[in-house]
Amino acid sequence: CLDDMLLTVMAYDRFVAICHPLHYTVIMNPRRCGLLVLMSFFISLLESQLHISMLSQLTFCTIVEIPHFFCDPPQLINLACTNTFTYTILVYFIGAIFGGIPVSGIIFSYTRIISSILKISSSGGKFKAFSTCGSHLSVVFLFYGTGLGVYFSSVVTSSRMSAVASVMYTIVTPMLNPFIYSLRNRDIKRALQRFLSRTA
Repeated sequence: CLDDMLLTVMAYDRFVAICHPLHYTVIMNPRRCGLLVLMSFFISLLESQLHISMLSQLTFCTIVEIPHFFCDPPQLINLACTNTFTYTILVYFIGAIFGGIPVSGIIFSYTRIISSILKISSSGGKFKAFSTCGSHLSVVFLFYGTGLGVYFSSVVTSSRMSAVASVMYTIVTPMLNPFIYSLRNRDIKRALQRFLSRTA
């Protein structure tokens, strides 16, 4: 949930940078950035508390082995001994709210960004604007692609495949964030080119 919220905040940042470039420093001041990160943290904390309170109502058998590397709510619900139909509906409802609203924010931001980019007359300006969004979009597709794969295929695929996909969206994507976003930094590009030329 925290990654989800932070990706939405980054989409908002891109939206302000491209659609309102002259007001960017005023709108995205350090205080507002801090508030957005803090709000993301508290929303993710609320979501985790909802899952904890819901899962604490379930009863589990004495010997239970979680076929995962962390206690993912859909995996825990599958291991419960009681009827879990209502809890399964609640998990997907919570996921739809805490996942759907940020996704709609990202989609709204990028529809406004694309409409603003299409109004730019020079092809160089369009390319520059699109390239600022490329890194964020790659992380968004990697995160949501693997995340949706886990939640919608948990019934169909094996627990091993589900665990591999979970590693992608819980560990790999956050680790790639600094690398992907720093590729726009000239110093990082130069250092990477030097490293590649030495190894070649």
